[in-house]
Amino acid sequence: MKHKDGKYNSQPEKPFKIVPATLLVIVLCGFSFYLGGIFCSEKSRLEGKSVQDVSKTVSSPKEPAVDPLQIKSMAFQECSADFQDYTPCTDPRRWRKYGSHRLTFLERHCPPMLERKQCLVPPPDGYKPPIRWPKSRDECWYRNVPYNWINKQKSNQNWLRKQGEKFLFPGGGTMFPRGVGAYVDLMQDLIPEMRDGTVRTAIDTGCGVASWGGDLLDRGILTVSLAPRDNHEAQVQFALERGIPAILGVISTQRLPFPSNSFDMAHCSRCLIPWTEFGGIYLLEVHRILRPGGFWVLSGPPVNYENRWRGWNTTVEEQKSDYEKLEGLLTSMCFKMYAKKDDIAVWQKSSDSSCYNKLAEPDVYPAKCDDSLEPDSAWYTPLRPCVVVPKPELKKSALESLPKWPERLQVAPERISNVPGGSSSALKHDDSKWKVRAKHYKKLLPALGTNEIRNVMDMNTVYGGFAAAVIDDPLWTMNVVSSYATNTLPVVYDRGLIGTYHDWCEAFSTYPRTYDLLHLDGLFTAESHRCDMKYVLLEMDRILRPKGYALIRESSYFIDAIASIAKGLRWSCLREDTEYGVAKEKLLVCQKKLWYSASSSSR
Repeated sequence: MKHKDGKYNSQPEKPFKIVPATLLVIVLCGFSFYLGGIFCSEKSRLEGKSVQDVSKTVSSPKEPAVDPLQIKSMAFQECSADFQDYTPCTDPRRWRKYGSHRLTFLERHCPPMLERKQCLVPPPDGYKPPIRWPKSRDECWYRNVPYNWINKQKSNQNWLRKQGEKFLFPGGGTMFPRGVGAYVDLMQDLIPEMRDGTVRTAIDTGCGVASWGGDLLDRGILTVSLAPRDNHEAQVQFALERGIPAILGVISTQRLPFPSNSFDMAHCSRCLIPWTEFGGIYLLEVHRILRPGGFWVLSGPPVNYENRWRGWNTTVEEQKSDYEKLEGLLTSMCFKMYAKKDDIAVWQKSSDSSCYNKLAEPDVYPAKCDDSLEPDSAWYTPLRPCVVVPKPELKKSALESLPKWPERLQVAPERISNVPGGSSSALKHDDSKWKVRAKHYKKLLPALGTNEIRNVMDMNTVYGGFAAAVIDDPLWTMNVVSSYATNTLPVVYDRGLIGTYHDWCEAFSTYPRTYDLLHLDGLFTAESHRCDMKYVLLEMDRILRPKGYALIRESSYFIDAIASIAKGLRWSCLREDTEYGVAKEKLLVCQKKLWYSASSSSR
């Protein structure tokens, strides 16, 4: 992927001198003999080494393969207690600096370098290790997310209920008073594709406490629950505390950080998004991220206005007008009504190119986006009032053409051909590599594969290989593709996995203490020329749960420097060999300590 300035990295070719052939052969033979000796001795050392406990501290290699990066040891101070739920790029302390038009202040606004925090975010007073999955779906510790406001405001809708030291999640919601299970049952009756593996990925805009996404997990559907940091305090934090995929975000003026044509289903249950305002620009963004043949599900105003309008502080005439306007906008964007019953209406995005061809006619609104607008460009990319038309040549990316789950995980998607070097054989090789690596990781980190680890992030994935290798474990994986790397995220979604674009020079869109395991593979090698290693590790510490793990796969050049900073973060780390014991690459297995603020009564 290009840099934000539109340029690629390039290095000028260096001149070289011609070496006599005989001398060159002698040098190469001697060098090969030397490398062979190193490899044999390293292999013997690995075979005789036993698995060690992750709580041991890191030790430097006796004979490093390269001169390591040297960083002085450092210690980080604790942030004050009022930073316990600090979200740097969506910080309410800074909202007043930004306009309220279209809720711009809720979007990402990261602090400038001079205002970046260099302190450790403390847990709330009384914080405990989260309840383990699957029990966590129904309850969490009150002290881990100590916000009773949402309980008081939504008590009549049965979102959650405080009982003793816990929050309980009965599965209620604004539009499903009989419980989320009955609500989804009705939805499956309307959309049979939810039952047979056709629908695999979904996005829930304005997710509440993510009960819809939590219910779908048992039905084989993986949902990204999306909500801003707003006056509901901690919707996304509740979701992640429960072990349900979620991310901070809002449809406002910027595109959502997802590729085009990716989600099989999008859902809004009275999410209060003004779909018909601003020329339907928010609907256009839903259209962009929804794959051809995908479903958009709406419950709440103005659906079923004939029976519901009295509770919406409006008139039946106003609601009828809103519904007709919504239908008109959806039709103009090549959606068609698929099913409707009671409070639920379902539209389907067309896979028929003839509908999209009409958008090129004069005076049509919304018009077809021109070719200068990259459909997958989504990191700080403004919303545009135009329709992103699916490429006609990508016929196998439509929902009805994809293999059903779980078969689609193993099949090379059509869009892999858009990736330089991407092919069916490249995907097969990547999957084989990650199966070997995951097996090795589980030897070094026995918690991986158990319910001790639920929320996982692969911080710089390619094809989602790590997530695919652990797909049968009781966890879910947020696959992150750098906004500066090759764009492979469409392939991740086509395989039935979820993920997001991100720039690791900035903070991630989540609350503190929301991931059990952070995995990275060569992230510092790829990004250290842009991002300060110290700030990346501070951000990892912010989003990692106490007693959570970081599994860092890096070049030997960086590994000791990372360990030095990790020690200042109060992590315990162990330096390990990779599965093949090569000298140029090492593993650092770290665990974050549970500590409390100096002013906390929990100490």
